[in-house]
Amino acid sequence: MLKYLLPLILFIVMAIFLAIGLGLKPNEIPSPLLNKPAPAFAAPKLQAPNEKLAAADLKGQVWLFNVWASWCVSCREEHPVLNQLARQQAVVIIGLNYKDDPAAAKNWLDTLGNPYNVSIMDQDGRIGLDWGVYGVPETFVMDKKGIVRYKHTGPVMPDDVQTIFLPLIAQLQAEAP
Repeated sequence: MLKYLLPLILFIVMAIFLAIGLGLKPNEIPSPLLNKPAPAFAAPKLQAPNEKLAAADLKGQVWLFNVWASWCVSCREEHPVLNQLARQQAVVIIGLNYKDDPAAAKNWLDTLGNPYNVSIMDQDGRIGLDWGVYGVPETFVMDKKGIVRYKHTGPVMPDDVQTIFLPLIAQLQAEAP
């Protein structure tokens, strides 16, 4: 009897774990960086590889840090949303071109539009690793002191801009540096 009951119990346990997993929201993956200083970086600019941008260069302003790649299907989905956000000039948008070919990345921006004030290159993925990137796209909101205030996993959608990003950006810009 036990030999028939054990597979049934294992099946029920697996079904419970599956049900729990299906109820999780992947864009709510917690980040250990929340409310902590952004990891330092200094990386070459995609459009000017002889120049570098560092996180310290952005202190004193609210900024978005969007991790993207030309090979990323979800990045293509969010790209028009980022272009629209850039047209609003509500915030500085910094791109982190993640594990990508620079020529392909430049072609992507030339073809689809460039929402980034600056995009930096992370060909070996080390900056992404420091930021705890699970995959692309991911977007972080930084305050004027360089503290991570929000992390969005997955493509940014128009509703996200209206309900999450713009209100948070306005709040952070109203705070003293």
